[in-house]
This record gives sequence, C-alpha cells and structure tokens, in this order.
Amino acid sequence: MVLKNDALKYHSEERAGKIEVKPMKPCFTQRDLSMAYTPGVAEPCREIECATERVFDYTIRGNLVAVITNGTAVLGLGNIGPLAAKPVMEGKAVLFKRFADIDVFDIELDTKDPDEIIKAVKLLEPTFGGINLEDIKAPECFYIEERLREIMKIPVFHDDQHGTAIISSAALLNAVELQGKKIDEVKVVISGAGAAGIACASLYVRLGVKRENIFLADSKGLVYHGRKEGMNPYKERFANGEKPMTLSELMKGADVFAGVSAAGLVSKEMVKSMADRPVIFAMANPDPEISYPDAISVRSDLIMATGRSDFPNQVNNVLGFPYIFRGALDVRAMAINDEMKIHAVKALANLAKEDVPDSVLKAYGEERLEYGPKYIIPKPFDPRVLIYEGIAVAKAAVETGVALAPITDWDEYRDRLESRLGRAQEIMRRIIHKAKSNPKRIVFLEGNDPKILRASQILLDEGIAKPILLGNREEIKNKAAELHLEIGAAEIVDPQKSDRVDVYAEDLFRSRCRKGMTPDKAKKLITTSNNYFGSMMVKLCDADGLVGGVNKDYPDTIRPALHTLPLVKGTTVIAGVYMMVFQKEIMFFADTTVNIDPNAEQLAEIAICTADTVRQLDIEPRVAMLTFSNFGSTRHPRSDKVAEATRIVKERRPDIIIDGEMQADTAVIPEILNGVYSFNTLKKQANVLIFPSLEAGNIAYKLMARLGGAKAIGPILMGTSEAIHVIERHCGVEDIVNTTALAVIDAQQHKKCELPEGDQG
Repeated sequence: MVLKNDALKYHSEERAGKIEVKPMKPCFTQRDLSMAYTPGVAEPCREIECATERVFDYTIRGNLVAVITNGTAVLGLGNIGPLAAKPVMEGKAVLFKRFADIDVFDIELDTKDPDEIIKAVKLLEPTFGGINLEDIKAPECFYIEERLREIMKIPVFHDDQHGTAIISSAALLNAVELQGKKIDEVKVVISGAGAAGIACASLYVRLGVKRENIFLADSKGLVYHGRKEGMNPYKERFANGEKPMTLSELMKGADVFAGVSAAGLVSKEMVKSMADRPVIFAMANPDPEISYPDAISVRSDLIMATGRSDFPNQVNNVLGFPYIFRGALDVRAMAINDEMKIHAVKALANLAKEDVPDSVLKAYGEERLEYGPKYIIPKPFDPRVLIYEGIAVAKAAVETGVALAPITDWDEYRDRLESRLGRAQEIMRRIIHKAKSNPKRIVFLEGNDPKILRASQILLDEGIAKPILLGNREEIKNKAAELHLEIGAAEIVDPQKSDRVDVYAEDLFRSRCRKGMTPDKAKKLITTSNNYFGSMMVKLCDADGLVGGVNKDYPDTIRPALHTLPLVKGTTVIAGVYMMVFQKEIMFFADTTVNIDPNAEQLAEIAICTADTVRQLDIEPRVAMLTFSNFGSTRHPRSDKVAEATRIVKERRPDIIIDGEMQADTAVIPEILNGVYSFNTLKKQANVLIFPSLEAGNIAYKLMARLGGAKAIGPILMGTSEAIHVIERHCGVEDIVNTTALAVIDAQQHKKCELPEGDQG
C-alpha cells in the first residue's frame, strides 16, 4: 500500500523531484573548467563542425532520450495537463536510467495542437539520440508519431502504443503455444481502442493473427464497418463485422482476450463463455478488467496475465522501452521499425523458455520458475532482459539498414551491455526478496518512534518482516493514527504489562548473577529498559531478531544485548560490518563499530565472521586485509599483525579467498593487484575490506558515505548468537527497512532455542 503522505514526501524531501544532472568529468580545478568549457570546449566543437557524426564521440547525444508529453492521457489520471504530468515523466526517466543506463530529459509541452508538438519535437532533434512520446491522447498520438517518424532521423517511439503491444505479444506467442493452439486460427477480442489497443492489434497481425479474427471493442462496443459514432481512421483499420455487438457477445468462443481498457468490464460469466483453454490478458491498471482470483475461480484451463506484480505473468512496459532504446542508441538507429519490435517480442518470448538463474529466483523469493502457464514472460528485474532484448533490437536495426553505426563484434557488445548496469541494485532487491521468502518476527526497541512506525508499515506491506513494537500500546496506536498508518498486523508489546517479565528477569539474573546482578536489579532492567526486554524476547524465542538504536547511542543499544545473549560458539569477539552500496558494486567494511585495536587473532576472527556474513547474502567474499604495507614492503608491528591475521585465516579457513597485508588501493584496483603483486590469491578486486583498527574502519566508511557516493547499510553486528542489529542514530526510514531485511536473513540462519545456557558477553 502506498500512502499519500509517503508518496508526497518521497517526491519532495531533500531536493524536489526524482532526477538530477551530474557532471561525468572532473570539474574541480581551473584546468578542469578550462577543459569543460572555454577554451578547451572549442576543440570538439571544431571536430563536430567538420564531421557532424562526431557529435556522438564528444557529447552525450548518443545516450540521451527525450520523454515528451502534453499530459492529455496520463495513465489512470487522464487529461491532467503538462505540469501535473511532470512527476510521471520524471519517473519514466528513472526507469530508463535504472534498467538500461540511458539518460533522459523530460519535456512537457503546453499545447494540445498535434502540429505544434510535431514542430517542437522536430526542432529538438540535434539534442537527442531518441524520442519517447508519452501519455498523449488518441487519435492525435498516432498522427504525431507517424509524422515525426517521417521527418526525423532518430528513433521515435510512443510507448503507450508499442510498449504494451510488445510485451503482450511476447506473452501471446508463448500462451498460444502452451494452450496447443495455432496463432493464425485464434479469435482475439481486444477491449480498448486507444493507443495501446490499436497497437496491440497491429502487432498481433504481424505475428500471424488474422485480421478478420481480431475484434476490437471500445466503450460503445464492437468497432464494425459502417459505425459512425466514436470512429477515426485508426479504428477503421480494424473494423470487423457489419453490426453492433457488446463485449459480452464478443467473448463467446473467443480464444484470447486482451484488455487495455478499464477495471471490472469482464465478468465470470464472460470468462466461462470463452473457448476451451483460453488466454486472458487483463492489463488495465491499477485494477484489471477481471481480477486474477475471479478468472481462475471459473476456469482451470486458462492462462492469464495482468499488469500487476502480485499475480503471475505481469505485463510490464519496463520489459520493453529501456532495452529497445538501448539497442537502438547503441547502433545509432535512425528509427525503431517493425522488425526491431518483432525481434524484441521474440527475444522476450525465448528468454521465458530459458532456465531461470538462481539470482532471479532469489530476487523474487521463488524456489522455482519454469516456462509454463504461470511463467510466460520474463520477470521485470531479470538482468538478462538487457542482454537478450538489447542485442535483438540492435541486430534488427543492422539487418534492416537503419543503423548508422553497425556492430560487428556481438560478443564484445554483449560484454558492454553487461557492464552497463552494476549489481548493487540487483543485490539489494535480492536481499529484500530473500527476507520476504521467510519473514521473521523482528522486535523494534523504539516502537513509538515515527520512523520505526513508518518503516513497519513498509515491512508489513512488502511482507519483509513481522514487526513487534515495544512500548505503550495506546501511545503507539495514537502515533500511528497521527501518521495515517495502518499497522494493525504488527504486534505491540508493553514491557510494563507483559506476563513474561518474571520469566525474563529470572533468566537475566541466572545468567548474570556472578557479574553483580541481583533479582531486583534484573526485574528493574526488564521493566524499565526496552533494550533488555527486547534482547530477552529474542533469547527466549518470543522474537527472532532485534533492531534498535534509532534514538540511542550505539554502545547503549549494544551493551544489553551483549549482557543477555551468548556469542556464537567458538567466537571470542563481536564486530560490526557495513554494507557499502556504490552505483556499480557492493563492498563490505569491517570492523567499523566495536573493536578499537584488535590483535592478530581477533582480526582473523573478524575476517572469518565477515566472510560468513557476506555468504549469507549469497555473495562470494574476496577478503583484503588492509594496512599501510603491501606484502611486507614496510615492516612494522602494526603491519606484521595484519600479515599474521591473514596467515591465521588461511590456515583455519582455506575455503575463504583472502590475502594481505595490503594497501587499500592495491585491494580495489586490479591493475595494481595483478601487476607488481601478481602472486596474490584474490586475482580480482576485493569486495570485503578488513581494517586494522576501529579508527581506520570508522573513518573509511563515513568518508565513503559522505564523500564517495556510497550508501552505508548497517552496521551488521557479527558474533552474537542471535540476529541483533543496531541502526545508526537519526537514520532514515529506508535504512531501517534495509537493516531489518538483513536482520531477517540473519534470523533465517539461526536455529532458535538450541543454544547453550549462560552469558559469554
């Protein structure tokens, strides 16, 4: 559930909007500025003046797309105008960047005159490598796209038409095949005769559906020959029959229904009236023409797709436009023609038949996905779509002669596509979905904190965790009501009124009685300190993990957990690791929070714990032990300590890829690592950095977070027998959600209630 206030805050907090422009080249010194602007900029200007195609060598044009609208047909909102449509266009820009690394300027035009739009867009041609028309109403959108394709020499693509058509066409090919039918024999009913409906009909014909077997319906019923009301030349192309018919009548005996219209137009009775083994694509958003549960309740032999992510076979335009433009831009295509669209369709259809890699299964929390009725098109976050579809579109452009920069080495191009997008977002999504596959009970120490409550709403909505909120019940409920949150599914526990107080106090006394604990003190701590109460909940199986620290100092949160819970068997230290999320990669920094000056044995334990933690996240660790020396280049007790720690780890855990001692740049720059130090065992850039002291680790992660563009998630507390995670004071809601997901995964690894008694903290 997306709450109004959350959505508004998302778009307005910090800097308003969702996109920004950042320089790609250094702009710090006077020389940098002289290169970026005058006088240095004159050189590429002269080169382009002599050979205009060199604009692609010296400017961003080859990776820049314009998303253009006049706001007359915004999905689900209608004719809201260019200003109100701007957030949608910014969102489209985000999708282009996220999925295909394409830069976008959104342009909102204040006119409803199609010829004015055509003139404005044509004048922008020198700026862009491609044009994505968006949310322009029919029939004007058809005329605008057709005319621009005639007069422009860059790709022009109206996603509202072709996006849904391409994705649903891929689904159609596979669905018809699975239902044992021939595409040239199926009867297809399309509900919705706007941009998407007509584009679907056109592309279905290109795939083999007979035009006479397509029945196009709008709000007035069948589009038939001789109809006067609500017609236009584009509907006329698919007029069928000589008399009016209702959607209900058209559905009788239909093999395929494709809906791009409105919610609730299709009844159970209409589904029952379809042919054997029907195909239903109910793609209206946010609510389909008929819901998935309703449709399958009356037909067990159907294959169904919707526009929703919570049911099988989501028809999502994000499977199309980013990758189609990626392939088109990479060969400098002059157009996106029908052959490129068909190649995109077939690439998606074929990808659905391939074995689904573990990374995709983990991203969606699935144990198994295989080609069949519930998997006829790839998942939107399948990273292989970029490779399959991008290459297919680029090849079609080359084969049809619209590519100005044809690719000859397709293996090299595949490598380029793979390097376009980093794995950071993929891994974060995988972590979230791994948590969702088996959500655990996570107790939050500050149950009445607004950020904890907002995070709990997200955790509940997404199914990431089962929140337990500590605090006064009425206070928490009132605060949630003030924030317009619906957290009824969260458990609220008031330590002052809990019937577990005596049990927790007895256990705390028993574990700490030889360390100054008395029965009265134990009971007081349990009833007055949420930290102790929450830790005991985890220890005695009333919760699976703990998250706290949003308004407390780190030591104040961690100390009760250490007093309450034993360490992992065979471990003598606890340590903290931060997951550092960069644009292209994820790295892990340890120890950043606990051990001030660990000795060699402790440093080895920290390295082992960190490697094991990273493996829990399905990432293979490559560990670098850092100091100021490279493999003995500087002899000093501090560098010798790191070298000894490395030796201990290699001896104790030969399964861990580790090397050291080494300097930080050696660890992260392969050219250094494999140059002078080619004997190293890492061979690739390290993704786990173990710092020799707390000051080094703490300074490094904070500098990377504040100046290096990394997002710091954590710290993840290692060495405790339970999933205890301390968030940074004054952290954001997203940080709490991410840390909770890590806590859930941590809890999934523990076997509850099988730990030895006693305190080792």
